[in-house]
Amino acid sequence: MSFDDHRRDFLKLLGLGGVVYASGLAGVGRFGGAWAAQPATGSSGDFFFLQLSDTHWGFQGPANPDAATTLKRTVEVINQSPRQPDFIVFTGDLTHTTDDPAVRRTRMREFKEIVAPLKAKSVHFMPGEHDASLDAGEAYRELFGAPNYSFDHQGLHFVALDNVSDPKGAVGSKQMEWLAADLARVDRDAPVVVLTHRPLFDLYAQWDWATADGGKVIDILQGHRHVTVFYGHIHQENHHMTGDIAHHAAKSLVFPLPAPGSVPKRAPLPWDPASPNHGLGYRSVASSNKDASLTIAELGLNGAKV
Repeated sequence: MSFDDHRRDFLKLLGLGGVVYASGLAGVGRFGGAWAAQPATGSSGDFFFLQLSDTHWGFQGPANPDAATTLKRTVEVINQSPRQPDFIVFTGDLTHTTDDPAVRRTRMREFKEIVAPLKAKSVHFMPGEHDASLDAGEAYRELFGAPNYSFDHQGLHFVALDNVSDPKGAVGSKQMEWLAADLARVDRDAPVVVLTHRPLFDLYAQWDWATADGGKVIDILQGHRHVTVFYGHIHQENHHMTGDIAHHAAKSLVFPLPAPGSVPKRAPLPWDPASPNHGLGYRSVASSNKDASLTIAELGLNGAKV
Protein backbone atom coordinates (compact mmCIF):
# COMPACT_ATOMS: atom_id res chain seq x y z
CA MET A 1 0.00 0.00 0.00
CA SER A 2 1.38 3.41 -0.91
CA PHE A 3 1.73 6.12 1.72
CA ASP A 4 -1.01 8.18 0.02
CA ASP A 5 -3.28 5.13 0.13
CA HIS A 6 -2.38 4.64 3.78
CA ARG A 7 -3.25 8.26 4.53
CA ARG A 8 -6.59 8.09 2.72
CA ASP A 9 -7.34 4.76 4.37
CA PHE A 10 -6.60 6.25 7.78
CA LEU A 11 -8.92 9.19 7.18
CA LYS A 12 -11.63 6.88 5.86
CA LEU A 13 -11.31 4.49 8.79
CA LEU A 14 -11.35 7.31 11.26
CA GLY A 15 -14.43 8.69 9.55
CA LEU A 16 -12.94 12.16 9.52
CA GLY A 17 -12.54 14.70 6.79
CA GLY A 18 -9.85 17.29 7.00
CA VAL A 19 -7.34 19.50 5.33
CA VAL A 20 -4.19 17.51 4.67
CA TYR A 21 -0.76 19.12 4.61
CA ALA A 22 2.46 17.40 3.66
CA SER A 23 5.21 18.62 5.93
CA GLY A 24 8.63 17.37 4.93
CA LEU A 25 11.06 16.88 7.76
CA ALA A 26 13.59 18.62 5.57
CA GLY A 27 11.39 21.69 5.99
CA VAL A 28 8.27 22.76 4.18
CA GLY A 29 7.57 25.37 1.60
CA ARG A 30 4.30 27.10 0.84
CA PHE A 31 3.46 26.86 -2.83
CA GLY A 32 0.14 28.21 -4.05
CA GLY A 33 -1.29 28.14 -0.54
CA ALA A 34 -0.37 24.49 0.10
CA TRP A 35 2.36 22.91 2.14
CA ALA A 36 4.57 20.76 -0.08
CA ALA A 37 6.63 17.83 1.12
CA GLN A 38 10.37 17.76 0.79
CA PRO A 39 12.29 14.53 1.35
CA ALA A 40 14.40 13.92 4.42
CA THR A 41 17.05 11.31 5.03
CA GLY A 42 16.83 8.65 7.71
CA SER A 43 15.10 5.33 8.10
CA SER A 44 11.50 5.36 9.28
CA GLY A 45 8.39 3.26 9.00
CA ASP A 46 4.80 3.97 8.08
CA PHE A 47 3.02 5.03 11.24
CA PHE A 48 0.89 7.85 12.57
CA PHE A 49 0.39 9.64 15.85
CA LEU A 50 -2.21 12.08 17.12
CA GLN A 51 -1.59 15.52 18.59
CA LEU A 52 -4.23 16.80 21.00
CA SER A 53 -3.77 20.11 22.74
CA ASP A 54 -5.25 22.61 25.16
CA THR A 55 -7.98 20.48 26.67
CA HIS A 56 -8.26 22.84 29.70
CA TRP A 57 -10.06 20.28 31.86
CA GLY A 58 -11.94 22.21 34.54
CA PHE A 59 -12.86 25.15 32.30
CA GLN A 60 -16.38 26.50 32.70
CA GLY A 61 -17.86 29.34 30.67
CA PRO A 62 -19.93 30.38 27.65
CA ALA A 63 -16.97 29.84 25.31
CA ASN A 64 -17.76 26.11 25.59
CA PRO A 65 -20.99 25.09 27.32
CA ASP A 66 -20.06 21.46 26.53
CA ALA A 67 -16.64 21.66 28.22
CA ALA A 68 -17.54 18.85 30.61
CA THR A 69 -18.01 16.39 27.74
CA THR A 70 -15.82 17.56 24.82
CA LEU A 71 -12.71 15.69 25.92
CA LYS A 72 -14.63 12.56 26.87
CA ARG A 73 -16.37 12.42 23.48
CA THR A 74 -13.05 12.93 21.69
CA VAL A 75 -11.58 9.95 23.53
CA GLU A 76 -14.57 7.89 22.40
CA VAL A 77 -14.20 8.99 18.77
CA ILE A 78 -10.51 8.07 18.72
CA ASN A 79 -11.16 4.70 20.35
CA GLN A 80 -13.80 3.86 17.73
CA SER A 81 -11.20 3.82 14.99
CA PRO A 82 -10.16 0.28 13.96
CA ARG A 83 -6.67 1.62 13.26
CA GLN A 84 -5.09 3.07 16.35
CA PRO A 85 -2.17 5.52 16.36
CA ASP A 86 1.25 4.39 17.50
CA PHE A 87 1.00 7.04 20.18
CA ILE A 88 -0.87 10.17 21.22
CA VAL A 89 0.71 13.35 22.54
CA PHE A 90 -1.05 16.07 24.52
CA THR A 91 0.88 19.31 24.00
CA GLY A 92 -0.04 21.16 27.17
CA ASP A 93 -2.78 22.96 29.06
CA LEU A 94 -4.22 19.65 30.10
CA THR A 95 -6.15 21.46 32.83
CA HIS A 96 -7.52 24.96 33.32
CA THR A 97 -5.61 27.24 35.64
CA THR A 98 -6.53 27.60 39.31
CA ASP A 99 -4.91 29.31 42.28
CA ASP A 100 -5.88 26.41 44.53
CA PRO A 101 -3.14 23.71 44.62
CA ALA A 102 -5.65 21.08 45.74
CA VAL A 103 -8.03 21.86 42.87
CA ARG A 104 -5.10 21.80 40.45
CA ARG A 105 -4.19 18.28 41.51
CA THR A 106 -7.83 17.16 41.44
CA ARG A 107 -8.21 18.39 37.88
CA MET A 108 -5.02 16.60 36.83
CA ARG A 109 -6.26 13.34 38.37
CA GLU A 110 -9.61 13.73 36.65
CA PHE A 111 -7.88 14.41 33.34
CA LYS A 112 -5.79 11.25 33.72
CA GLU A 113 -8.93 9.22 34.43
CA ILE A 114 -10.69 10.58 31.33
CA VAL A 115 -7.84 9.80 28.93
CA ALA A 116 -6.86 6.47 30.56
CA PRO A 117 -9.25 4.48 28.27
CA LEU A 118 -7.38 5.60 25.11
CA LYS A 119 -6.41 2.50 23.17
CA ALA A 120 -3.22 3.93 21.67
CA LYS A 121 -0.05 1.97 22.40
CA SER A 122 1.32 4.87 24.43
CA VAL A 123 0.29 8.37 25.47
CA HIS A 124 2.73 11.22 26.10
CA PHE A 125 1.99 14.35 28.09
CA MET A 126 3.58 17.75 28.54
CA PRO A 127 2.47 20.76 30.58
CA GLY A 128 1.05 24.09 29.51
CA GLU A 129 1.25 27.29 31.51
CA HIS A 130 -2.21 26.57 32.95
CA ASP A 131 -0.78 23.36 34.42
CA ALA A 132 2.62 24.52 35.58
CA SER A 133 3.38 28.24 35.70
CA LEU A 134 1.86 28.97 39.13
CA ASP A 135 3.85 26.30 40.99
CA ALA A 136 6.89 25.84 38.69
CA GLY A 137 5.47 22.50 37.57
CA GLU A 138 5.35 20.92 41.03
CA ALA A 139 1.87 19.36 40.71
CA TYR A 140 2.52 18.31 37.12
CA ARG A 141 5.70 16.47 38.10
CA GLU A 142 3.89 14.69 40.93
CA LEU A 143 1.19 13.35 38.63
CA PHE A 144 2.82 13.09 35.18
CA GLY A 145 6.58 13.00 35.71
CA ALA A 146 9.29 14.99 33.98
CA PRO A 147 8.01 17.82 31.74
CA ASN A 148 10.89 17.39 29.27
CA TYR A 149 12.11 14.13 27.78
CA SER A 150 12.98 12.46 24.49
CA PHE A 151 12.23 9.17 22.77
CA ASP A 152 12.83 7.45 19.45
CA HIS A 153 10.18 5.91 17.25
CA GLN A 154 10.52 4.28 13.83
CA GLY A 155 13.63 6.24 12.89
CA LEU A 156 12.42 9.61 14.20
CA HIS A 157 13.80 11.32 17.30
CA PHE A 158 11.17 13.10 19.41
CA VAL A 159 11.98 15.79 21.96
CA ALA A 160 9.47 17.27 24.42
CA LEU A 161 10.50 20.71 25.70
CA ASP A 162 9.12 22.53 28.74
CA ASN A 163 8.67 26.25 28.07
CA VAL A 164 5.92 26.84 30.64
CA SER A 165 7.13 25.83 34.13
CA ASP A 166 9.12 29.05 34.19
CA PRO A 167 6.42 31.74 34.64
CA LYS A 168 8.43 33.96 32.30
CA GLY A 169 7.85 31.44 29.52
CA ALA A 170 11.50 30.45 29.10
CA VAL A 171 13.16 27.11 28.45
CA GLY A 172 16.16 28.05 30.57
CA SER A 173 19.87 27.39 30.31
CA LYS A 174 19.78 24.07 32.18
CA GLN A 175 17.19 22.56 29.84
CA MET A 176 19.00 23.93 26.79
CA GLU A 177 22.15 22.15 27.99
CA TRP A 178 20.07 18.99 28.27
CA LEU A 179 18.68 19.55 24.75
CA ALA A 180 22.13 20.07 23.25
CA ALA A 181 23.42 16.91 24.95
CA ASP A 182 20.36 14.92 23.85
CA LEU A 183 20.72 16.00 20.22
CA ALA A 184 24.48 15.43 20.26
CA ARG A 185 23.80 11.69 20.12
CA VAL A 186 21.48 12.09 17.11
CA ASP A 187 22.90 12.20 13.59
CA ARG A 188 22.44 15.71 12.19
CA ASP A 189 20.75 14.23 9.10
CA ALA A 190 18.24 12.21 11.15
CA PRO A 191 14.65 13.51 11.39
CA VAL A 192 13.88 15.34 14.65
CA VAL A 193 10.39 16.22 15.90
CA VAL A 194 10.09 18.77 18.71
CA LEU A 195 6.96 18.86 20.88
CA THR A 196 6.32 21.96 22.94
CA HIS A 197 3.49 24.10 24.26
CA ARG A 198 4.35 27.69 23.42
CA PRO A 199 5.63 28.65 19.97
CA LEU A 200 9.43 28.78 19.96
CA PHE A 201 9.36 31.85 17.72
CA ASP A 202 7.73 35.23 18.41
CA LEU A 203 4.32 34.65 16.87
CA TYR A 204 2.68 37.50 18.81
CA ALA A 205 4.56 38.38 21.97
CA GLN A 206 1.91 40.94 23.02
CA TRP A 207 -0.41 37.99 23.66
CA ASP A 208 2.27 35.86 25.29
CA TRP A 209 2.54 33.78 22.12
CA ALA A 210 6.29 33.36 22.25
CA THR A 211 9.10 31.72 24.22
CA ALA A 212 11.38 34.12 26.08
CA ASP A 213 14.56 32.35 24.94
CA GLY A 214 13.09 30.57 21.94
CA GLY A 215 15.67 32.02 19.58
CA LYS A 216 18.44 30.23 21.49
CA VAL A 217 16.51 26.96 21.28
CA ILE A 218 16.08 27.40 17.52
CA ASP A 219 19.82 28.01 17.22
CA ILE A 220 20.43 24.62 18.83
CA LEU A 221 17.86 22.92 16.60
CA GLN A 222 19.39 24.41 13.47
CA GLY A 223 22.37 22.16 14.04
CA HIS A 224 20.15 19.42 12.61
CA ARG A 225 18.99 19.41 9.03
CA HIS A 226 15.48 18.01 9.39
CA VAL A 227 13.47 19.47 12.27
CA THR A 228 9.70 19.87 12.63
CA VAL A 229 8.00 21.47 15.66
CA PHE A 230 4.45 20.74 16.86
CA TYR A 231 3.00 23.00 19.54
CA GLY A 232 -0.27 24.25 21.05
CA HIS A 233 -1.08 27.30 23.21
CA ILE A 234 -2.70 29.50 20.53
CA HIS A 235 -5.87 27.38 20.11
CA GLN A 236 -5.79 27.45 16.31
CA GLU A 237 -4.02 25.95 13.35
CA ASN A 238 -0.93 27.89 12.28
CA HIS A 239 2.04 27.06 10.06
CA HIS A 240 5.31 28.99 10.15
CA MET A 241 8.92 28.65 9.04
CA THR A 242 12.09 29.73 10.84
CA GLY A 243 14.82 28.97 8.36
CA ASP A 244 14.35 25.33 7.43
CA ILE A 245 12.36 24.49 10.57
CA ALA A 246 8.60 24.08 10.17
CA HIS A 247 6.36 24.98 13.14
CA HIS A 248 2.75 23.70 13.28
CA ALA A 249 0.23 24.83 15.93
CA ALA A 250 -2.74 22.64 16.81
CA LYS A 251 -6.32 23.57 17.56
CA SER A 252 -7.78 23.37 21.05
CA LEU A 253 -10.37 20.96 22.41
CA VAL A 254 -12.11 23.61 24.51
CA PHE A 255 -12.36 26.96 22.68
CA PRO A 256 -10.69 28.71 19.73
CA LEU A 257 -8.79 31.99 20.00
CA PRO A 258 -8.59 34.80 17.41
CA ALA A 259 -5.82 35.07 14.83
CA PRO A 260 -2.69 36.81 16.12
CA GLY A 261 -3.29 40.55 16.47
CA SER A 262 -6.64 40.42 14.69
CA VAL A 263 -8.49 42.00 17.62
CA PRO A 264 -7.37 44.43 20.34
CA LYS A 265 -7.70 41.90 23.15
CA ARG A 266 -7.15 38.15 23.17
CA ALA A 267 -10.30 36.35 24.27
CA PRO A 268 -12.05 33.07 23.37
CA LEU A 269 -14.16 33.21 20.22
CA PRO A 270 -17.91 32.85 20.83
CA TRP A 271 -19.40 29.37 20.87
CA ASP A 272 -21.05 28.62 17.55
CA PRO A 273 -24.02 26.28 18.02
CA ALA A 274 -24.44 26.07 14.23
CA SER A 275 -20.96 24.58 13.79
CA PRO A 276 -20.49 20.87 14.46
CA ASN A 277 -16.85 21.47 15.44
CA HIS A 278 -17.04 24.96 16.96
CA GLY A 279 -13.54 25.72 15.71
CA LEU A 280 -12.12 22.85 17.76
CA GLY A 281 -10.15 19.82 16.69
CA TYR A 282 -6.95 17.81 16.77
CA ARG A 283 -4.57 16.37 14.19
CA SER A 284 -3.01 13.21 12.89
CA VAL A 285 0.60 13.11 11.74
CA ALA A 286 1.58 10.22 9.48
CA SER A 287 5.19 9.29 8.74
CA SER A 288 6.21 7.71 5.44
CA ASN A 289 9.02 5.18 5.13
CA LYS A 290 9.36 6.32 1.52
CA ASP A 291 10.92 9.72 2.14
CA ALA A 292 10.54 10.34 5.90
CA SER A 293 8.01 13.09 5.26
CA LEU A 294 5.22 13.91 7.70
CA THR A 295 1.68 14.29 6.41
CA ILE A 296 -0.58 16.37 8.64
CA ALA A 297 -4.36 15.92 8.65
CA GLU A 298 -6.41 18.50 10.58
CA LEU A 299 -9.39 16.72 12.13
CA GLY A 300 -12.69 17.95 13.52
CA LEU A 301 -14.41 16.67 16.62
CA ASN A 302 -17.23 14.77 14.93
CA GLY A 303 -15.91 13.78 11.53
CA ALA A 304 -16.99 16.83 9.55
CA LYS A 305 -14.45 18.41 7.23
CA VAL A 306 -12.59 21.34 8.69
